[in-house]
Amino acid sequence: MTTAYDAVVLAGGAARRLGGSDKPGVRVGGRTLLDRVLAACPDAGRTVVVASPRPTARPVRWTREDPPGGGPLAALGAGVRETRADVLLVLSADLPFLDGTAVRRLLDALDATPGAEAALLADADGRDQPLVAAYRRAPLLRELALITDRRGTLEGGPLRLLTGGLHLTRVAAGPLASFDCDTWEDIATARARIREHGTVLDEWITAVKNELGIELDVDTGVLLDLARDAAHGVARPAAPLTTFLVGYAAARAGTGGGPEAVAEAARKAAALAQRWAAEQDPEQEPEQGAEQDEAG
Repeated sequence: MTTAYDAVVLAGGAARRLGGSDKPGVRVGGRTLLDRVLAACPDAGRTVVVASPRPTARPVRWTREDPPGGGPLAALGAGVRETRADVLLVLSADLPFLDGTAVRRLLDALDATPGAEAALLADADGRDQPLVAAYRRAPLLRELALITDRRGTLEGGPLRLLTGGLHLTRVAAGPLASFDCDTWEDIATARARIREHGTVLDEWITAVKNELGIELDVDTGVLLDLARDAAHGVARPAAPLTTFLVGYAAARAGTGGGPEAVAEAARKAAALAQRWAAEQDPEQEPEQGAEQDEAG
């Protein structure tokens, strides 16, 4: 079951531990922290970012707490007012490794747990992360109103005032989904992590698609195999040129250049590269000649 939801992203903190830098605008893997978080919830019905407007990879709705800098509760209250869905995904803008899988687990947990009013991510140490969570809108508004009644304002209020009044379910997370960037050391750790051997290609491809405005998921293994065949069977510079031509051919295909068009163009180019390589293998020439003699 797919749960309809809106997303609220809090991106207006003071970032004192970063020397007052614009934390949501800090880049990890060529993408801002804010854009990385937005990429984790592309299917939100409405995405509200609580911060001063700035360029983002996809359109969002902007709002701000009054007065600015009033803290996460005040920012959340401002963001919720701009939403419409019955389920709200609430995120901070400093989660470089949050992905759609973690988001879906939160939404599914909320949907599957009777009586739950919020599903919170729990980090590796078991601590609740109220800014990596899915909330039912009505109970969230109820608690925000109660806090306002008790304190007179949401400004400066701690998040524990919110979660203490809600019926919670928790989703255990690996260390990456809940990893947040509060210091420059955290930023350095995140930047080093995306360059590790097992993740660098996926990170790079995602960054390129984001930069070029491409929403296309293809089998990267097929393209890498094609590049290898072209490099080994033809010449090393043939690898990037061939993959470029495959992309160009797929874009011109009548199917609209989707994953199937890429796969078909890659199949044809790979077969050509293998035929090309076979012509350079002297051991195959007599066999091919013999086959032609037999056919004659």
